[in-house]
Amino acid sequence: MNVLMFTNTYLPIVGGVSESVQRLKRCLQAAGHRVLVVAPRLEGQPREERDVVRVAAVQHFNGSDFSLPVPIPGQLHDEVEAFEPDIVHSHHPFLLGDTAARTAETYGLPLIFTHHTLYEHYTHYVPGDSPRMQRFAVALATQYTRLCDEVIAPSESIRDLLYEREANPRISVVPSGVDTARFATGDGDGWRRRLGIPGDAYVIGHLGRLAREKNLDFLARGVAEALVNASGAHFLVVGDGDARAAMQATFAEAGVEQRVYFAGRLQGRALIDAYHAMDVFAFASHSETQGMVIAEAMAAGLPVVAVQAPGIQEVVCDGRNGRLLVDDDAAAMAAALVELADEGRRRPLAERARQTAHRYDEARCARRCLAVYRRAIARGGPFTHADEGGWELVRSRLGAEWQMLRHRGRLLRHLVQEEWEHERPDWWPRQREDDEADLSGR
Repeated sequence: MNVLMFTNTYLPIVGGVSESVQRLKRCLQAAGHRVLVVAPRLEGQPREERDVVRVAAVQHFNGSDFSLPVPIPGQLHDEVEAFEPDIVHSHHPFLLGDTAARTAETYGLPLIFTHHTLYEHYTHYVPGDSPRMQRFAVALATQYTRLCDEVIAPSESIRDLLYEREANPRISVVPSGVDTARFATGDGDGWRRRLGIPGDAYVIGHLGRLAREKNLDFLARGVAEALVNASGAHFLVVGDGDARAAMQATFAEAGVEQRVYFAGRLQGRALIDAYHAMDVFAFASHSETQGMVIAEAMAAGLPVVAVQAPGIQEVVCDGRNGRLLVDDDAAAMAAALVELADEGRRRPLAERARQTAHRYDEARCARRCLAVYRRAIARGGPFTHADEGGWELVRSRLGAEWQMLRHRGRLLRHLVQEEWEHERPDWWPRQREDDEADLSGR
């Protein structure tokens, strides 16, 4: 099978979506399939890449680590024609996601969309952030699903959320996979020596972007209280971002900054070794759709202390493979972390964490994704690569643009309804007949 993927984030960006795309690409290719990834040009990208096409992008959009792809009509024509895709897989509902939808429509291919992100938690990266912008983000992603033949949700809770939002109901749960065998072993002692952490210390760990949407203010308060109550505990943070300074200030105020270590961004073997330098993993984000780092931590044998949230509650089972807190209670977070300083309490949770991680092995998840591809292709019937002639290709492109215009129209109507319902909830009745007709006729 030839799989054409579109993503707004890719190497050298370190993050959940980038890692998910890379791992899925690697597993599909290992199984004998061809994969071509379309991604934005990024500073520091590899000089030589196989099976990757880069498109123009504005670097460091709005001061963030992200780049803004600038899709140019026709710039991918030769690559797509040469690749002859069987299916299009979009990893975002906008920017290159729009290009994915146009490509699928132009070439008569099934379109798959993975809903990796709760975009309403990320609107602070866009100028003019407001509740209205958050509603727009929800509507954009939800309406995009209606352009697709199949939707992939990384967890059951995200699937249920999409059902509540009345997205395309053809949703399959396929988590982003982890190479469990690779994460199972690492040189944790080496990282402890490098950072000056005592070999017998109790180490609380965290990994991820240090960004506003990750609820790091709460995490820092909970961990700081744990360090105060457990004098032999240390805290290792892997990752970087704008929230680092605020976290450091919290630890300094608590007087525990000497036992806190910021290792920066890590990849590859260094990242795995850092996991193995930890004894327990602390996580507080409410913005995850799965929390891939939790599966990584469990694969490394770490019990997890986390806050109950979508994508997390399916992985962390309270009292079995970690502790799951019902809300943002810093004292409860600290108490759970201090409790697991006892190795006798920690050991059985660690073993069951490893067992949990095997459910998220990347090869297993890739097979589930392939099943979604095959189902979409079978439902769509025979399709072409629009190679019957120049006029057929032009007509297909015009059809793709018309489909995108209809998508924008549905999005605009949905936003108008949402705004009226927000201001006057009894005034505007919901009307979805046209949307349902569009979906059934896809």
